[in-house]
Amino acid sequence: MRTGTRSASRATASSMVVVAALALVGVQAGAATASAATKAAPVTCTAANTRLTVTEVSRPINHLLLKATNTGTKSCYAYSAPFLRAGADAQAPLAWVEESIPQAVVTLEPGQSAYAGISTYSPDGEGGSTVKTLGVLFTDRNGSGTDKEKTLNLPNGGTFFNSAAAVTYWQDDAADALTW
Repeated sequence: MRTGTRSASRATASSMVVVAALALVGVQAGAATASAATKAAPVTCTAANTRLTVTEVSRPINHLLLKATNTGTKSCYAYSAPFLRAGADAQAPLAWVEESIPQAVVTLEPGQSAYAGISTYSPDGEGGSTVKTLGVLFTDRNGSGTDKEKTLNLPNGGTFFNSAAAVTYWQDDAADALTW
């Protein structure tokens, strides 16, 4: 009886060692996969990992083009539309052009750019003034603002904005951004 018990105990112990070894290999492989996925996963585009520029365009009239270029080493997501503040004393961000929502989030590989079209005024708008700066704040996947605002100088020493001013969602093509 003792011999049978010893053999069973040895078999059980051997099985437990094999199971533990396989579990350890699985955990290590899982950790390596998770680590690789974390390194490759895109991050949210922010003022820290992009270069922002704003330029005047000839067509359509009363429009500016905002360009965000990924200067980081990882891909980044340009979520929704940027929060824009026209002038230092603006009390609310420009409205987003809902019709401009792209089919997917714009993903920027290092060196690639995203674009947002800015309609600065319309005859339907009210009031208005010439402003010299544009405050830009990226959005995260939840639609909230990210990190710090980046302030850009507007072309020609200033641009006229009225209550009808609006910005498109991020687009992967400048022509698409200026459609609205």
